[in-house]
Amino acid sequence: MKIAVAGAGGMGGRFALCLHQSGNDVILIDQWQANIKAIRKDGLTASLNGKVITDQIPIYYPDEIDEKNEKVDLILAMVKSPQLDQMFHAISPIIQDDTYVLCLMNGIGHEDTLSRYVNPGHILSGTTMWTATMKGPGLLELNGEGSIDIQNIRPEGKQAADKVIEVLNQAGLNARYSDNVLASIWRKACITGGLNALTALLECNNMELRSLRVFDAIILEIVKEYIAVAEKEGIHLNQTEMIEAIQDYCRPTVNGFAFTSMYQDLIQNHRITEIEYMNGAISRKGKQYGIPTPYNELLTQLIHAKEQLLTAF
Repeated sequence: MKIAVAGAGGMGGRFALCLHQSGNDVILIDQWQANIKAIRKDGLTASLNGKVITDQIPIYYPDEIDEKNEKVDLILAMVKSPQLDQMFHAISPIIQDDTYVLCLMNGIGHEDTLSRYVNPGHILSGTTMWTATMKGPGLLELNGEGSIDIQNIRPEGKQAADKVIEVLNQAGLNARYSDNVLASIWRKACITGGLNALTALLECNNMELRSLRVFDAIILEIVKEYIAVAEKEGIHLNQTEMIEAIQDYCRPTVNGFAFTSMYQDLIQNHRITEIEYMNGAISRKGKQYGIPTPYNELLTQLIHAKEQLLTAF
């Protein structure tokens, strides 16, 4: 399968590496100049559970796509949420009538943006529990296990969803079909909403966050707000299950040693975060539904304050 991975950060790099090594024709698309230069010069290098792997994968700037006349079967949307509209506008030349898009990004509501560029029947929505750490331009650290849930947002996309799941599983990415991917997306959003902002503010990994005495009390309040808003969206989340999922995610044998994507963006790279598509989305929807969300609103404000202090870009 010819696959374009839009966004060559930690997660995009992980998926590109696995898919390329399993025999697919993969290209990367990114906007970070240092990353592009490093991958073009030395390849994409990853420490995969302690084993170092280097792979030569073509990488382009978005505005090079039209010049290269690339045509793809599948695009993986792996950019940061604020960059999604700009990225797909730039790469629209490779989106053909038979091109499908799989969105595995954190946050809520990305299908609305993608529908401006792709036939909604060709949009596959999903969520993943894989993690990745960007150690530097062209350099990844990949640990732990993960999975992917996928569903077509229109019935006519079911056959394509099954084919993409087959390709992902051939790459060892543990994909499965979901009859209700929106619930999976909300569950993932609740986990990331509980961990990402806190790890960025406290500058720690998941396991260090879990060790704090205040962890359980804070997580409980964040989860309760997510559940209340999700109910208004027709999604039922179980409080006990969500808290246990967050605690399990922080175990050393799962993703305890990992640093969240928001930590990597803000603390390591001084980049603007996805907070508005995580805790910020819960705050906005809470106002819409008349539901108080003080914890998510405060986390959103504090992350924006830290972005300002660090002159994030």
